[in-house]
Amino acid sequence: MVWQAILCGVCFSGCIFVPMQKRKKIVVAVTGASGAIYAKCLLDNLQSLGQQIDKVGVVMSDNAKEVWRYELGNEDYNNYHFDFYAKMDFNAPFASGSAKYDTMIIAPCSMGTLGRIAHGISNDLISRAADVILKERRKLIVVARDTPFSLIHLNNMKLITEAGGIICPAIPSFYSLPKTIEEVVQTVIDRVIDLAGLEKDGYRWNEN
Repeated sequence: MVWQAILCGVCFSGCIFVPMQKRKKIVVAVTGASGAIYAKCLLDNLQSLGQQIDKVGVVMSDNAKEVWRYELGNEDYNNYHFDFYAKMDFNAPFASGSAKYDTMIIAPCSMGTLGRIAHGISNDLISRAADVILKERRKLIVVARDTPFSLIHLNNMKLITEAGGIICPAIPSFYSLPKTIEEVVQTVIDRVIDLAGLEKDGYRWNEN
């Protein structure tokens, strides 16, 4: 923990030691579930919060790139100045707990990926990184994107929750009166940003 001494008024009054926020190392995984706009919104937000972040490592499945191109009509995932890794690159630093990436966000998360994580099947970088985050007791945020959920899906969510992960479904809220698709999506990503421990201005119930 890094500490900063702040003098209180006059020198003889002593010092208060206030912990400075540690800059975060974050893994972002994008799967082939519909909802590429959630990934785009998340990456845009992380890019704007760079002062709070040390590193962002991104891994996208082949299907994720295909869905992005189909749903958003571009390949703008190539424009982010983050560290990108291939889906089978087990040399990525966050494939090991020793790299100390403290948060992983999967957005959107397909039910296939969710099932493999729930059962400890580390057959690609996304599932391996999630396994590492859980075993190291760090923060895994799963933005599940499907509907309706089967009992298999719900049981897999239960297993991940019991292992310490957080299921944050891609279910938007509307009390902020969003006017565009982007604003609707932002209601979900705002919650993800909060869960990741990052500070960002946004709509808060009865505070705005």
